[in-house]
Amino acid sequence: MARSARKPELSAILDSVADGVFTVDRDWRLTSFNKAAERITGVGRADAIGQPCCEVFRASICESACALRETTASGKPVVNRPIRILAADGRSVPISISTALLKDSRGRVIGGVETFRDLSLVEELRKELRAKYTFGDIVTKSAKMREILAVLPQVAESGSTCLIEGESGTGKELVARAIHAASSRAEGPFVAVNCGALPDTLLESELFGYVKGAFTDARRDKPGRFAQAGGGSLLLDEIGDVSPALQTRLLRVLQEREYEPLGSNTTVKADVRVIAATNRPLDELVKEGAFRQDLYYRVNVVRLVLPPLRERREDIPFLVEHFVDRLNRLRGRDVAGLSDEALALFVRYDWPGNVRELENALEHAFVLCRGGLIRPECLPDSLRPSTGTSLASTAGLTLEALEARAIRDALQRHGGKRVAAARELGISKTTLWRRIKRLNIAVPSDE
Repeated sequence: MARSARKPELSAILDSVADGVFTVDRDWRLTSFNKAAERITGVGRADAIGQPCCEVFRASICESACALRETTASGKPVVNRPIRILAADGRSVPISISTALLKDSRGRVIGGVETFRDLSLVEELRKELRAKYTFGDIVTKSAKMREILAVLPQVAESGSTCLIEGESGTGKELVARAIHAASSRAEGPFVAVNCGALPDTLLESELFGYVKGAFTDARRDKPGRFAQAGGGSLLLDEIGDVSPALQTRLLRVLQEREYEPLGSNTTVKADVRVIAATNRPLDELVKEGAFRQDLYYRVNVVRLVLPPLRERREDIPFLVEHFVDRLNRLRGRDVAGLSDEALALFVRYDWPGNVRELENALEHAFVLCRGGLIRPECLPDSLRPSTGTSLASTAGLTLEALEARAIRDALQRHGGKRVAAARELGISKTTLWRRIKRLNIAVPSDE
């Protein structure tokens, strides 16, 4: 009776633990499954008990290197081994696991116990600190962006100089980091310098470094960004703002793969992959005489043009979900997302600051919203309707209305040509025609 009375008490103790805990018998079937295990895996206790652990705890090591089997065979526990599991909703969740043998009062092995800790927050913070991104971190449903993502692996593998064009806040540095992370230089440093943030004289020393005595305050040698990026990648952000004189020096680096630090006569090899970025189309600057044509050809080996957010409004709900989830994890909050009225305001806004502005707007909302849904009053003034304007006009913008708007915008950009619009939207012409009829969208005749 005493042992039976202890079972509810033991269950209550396990349910109070923040880490997931489960036990198995000698046949590897689950005999207990605490609340944290339910939360992390997304599997209910009633569905888990009695099932083989590999069918519930879908880990990357289940088939080849099961930690519990290893512990059973060796008698030694596994401690804090990092692995990934597949949650019930399809998410890949990083965890760390520890295992031990489960013995009865006589010391006989009757099964095993495994504890596991969700490392999602740790992984997110590690990404924040290291700023290392992969293609999977670029959140998009846009056909235009998917076309760009499709070629990024080849661009990364090529090692060629790359030019990324797009308005401020469209994610140029994120794409540059993704290219670096997927390249053969991924183990090397990624160094970024904003060419438009520094005056010409400072930018030259920042890029190429200087030697002791090069100027009055040069009391010691200082390596430049090209040296710091050795073996890795160098992002020259806002390259369109570089002066003609400094453009000449950059041209030599790209042609000869060497440079001289300020005040030095010694040539230094530049073992870097250069990625250039600009919010001003360089071909137009060439026509205006503000950018050297020969340098343009050197940086424009591979060119990627990122569309502004107003041209890919279908991404807005997914970006909102991504950033809300991220902010919840980083700040330990439980904000459910945007209300219908707030989402309507997000979709209708033109986002001149693009994705960066959208993220900042959500951070602003997190300060004012204590929980539940983010409502319009929590948004920055720039998104909210002016005084006297009713929210009723924006409240009815459903996902169906959003789909209709995306189709109208695509048709307008292509002059009513349904084939071109369907290609941009990533659907067939037949599917587009069915949606046009279902949504009652009036379009010009296709040529």
